[in-house]
Amino acid sequence: MAGHIQDRWYKVSTGPNGKAVKVKTDRHGSGLRYRARYVGPDGSEKSKSFPDGKKRLAEKWLSAIETDMTRGQYTDPKSVRITFREYAEKWLDSKTSSPMTRKELGRRLRLHAYPVIGSRPVGTFRPEHIRGLLAALEAKPGVSAAYARNIFADVQSVLSAAVDDSLLSRNPCSARTVRRPRLDAHPVIPWTLAQVLAVRTALLERYRPMVDVGAGCGLRQGEVFGLAEDAIDTDGRTLHVVRQIKHVEGHPVFALPKGGKKRDVPLPDSVAEALRAHRDVCKPVEITLPWGVPEGPKVSARLLFTAEQGGMVWRSNFNGKEWKPALAAAGLIPDAGEDGKYDSAREHGMHALRHFYASALLDAGENIKAVSEYMGHADPGMTLRVYAHLMPDSRERARRAIDSVFRYGLEGADGP
Repeated sequence: MAGHIQDRWYKVSTGPNGKAVKVKTDRHGSGLRYRARYVGPDGSEKSKSFPDGKKRLAEKWLSAIETDMTRGQYTDPKSVRITFREYAEKWLDSKTSSPMTRKELGRRLRLHAYPVIGSRPVGTFRPEHIRGLLAALEAKPGVSAAYARNIFADVQSVLSAAVDDSLLSRNPCSARTVRRPRLDAHPVIPWTLAQVLAVRTALLERYRPMVDVGAGCGLRQGEVFGLAEDAIDTDGRTLHVVRQIKHVEGHPVFALPKGGKKRDVPLPDSVAEALRAHRDVCKPVEITLPWGVPEGPKVSARLLFTAEQGGMVWRSNFNGKEWKPALAAAGLIPDAGEDGKYDSAREHGMHALRHFYASALLDAGENIKAVSEYMGHADPGMTLRVYAHLMPDSRERARRAIDSVFRYGLEGADGP
């Protein structure tokens, strides 16, 4: 049996004849009598107390602890005292990721996970509780399948850490009956060149080069907003994507591009010329924002794209007052309703320019690794998953390749 049981009502002393005898302690008759004690896997002593007459129950408890340790299913008894929210907050504080990432994780947990499972003790989690969370997310307005997957991944990470800390024997998120939210299969349908140009024409002149950069270099919206003078290499043929403007809890900040990856992108002559013409008309403006999080150090950059009033371009203002009217003018979405509001147009956001960029490169025969690198994807596999259906059909290339070999062979004496 793991550990031992202490009788706190009696202690063993040596009698006058030198033999061991049981003597009542000061605690005799009051409080819980038996204290079951053992040393946990982390090296610290654990214990649980039982009343008089329940020594057999204490022995069973220790025996169960020993069995769980042997089977690798041991959980720390304190796991039934610490709630998911308490543990998740400690887990967030110990994460080594960027402050901005910790804030976003905390926000998702606070808004969507804590209201459902925050008060549940960590050690009591079962697959049914995760299924309940997923059902609540599915029924919650405004929570897309992609966003629900992120929340699920956050909860899974917290409970994985709890398993490592012996507060949980296994992660219920990994159970076969728990299925992470499924993304709707909507293949990317890139804009045509005519649609890109129609949206560009409908924008104010100061914003038109944004379309050139998005469609010609594949930048994300935040990266376009954060583009500064230092982005253009001295050779004029390379664009350094080194920052974005991101909103953390409603506050704009400068940050590294998505995934924390800087990248260099080929700068086409047409886009370089558009940026030069833009700088002649709209001079760069020095904008100062905190780095990473609202409390971060202040950083300044001379931004190429600014609002008419001279400050930074706010995403919500731009999307509602500039981008959607341009989409409507190009015939991509309906005109505004009587209330002046436009329908949701997620598939026609500025991200559509990235899709156009990827489709143009793939259609021209660029390899998937280069496309992935230019777009700042985590790996080429991600690029393939999103854009594989846009890759040119290889069958005609195969025919031409074999035909060219056979034609060369036919010129010889023996044929192919």
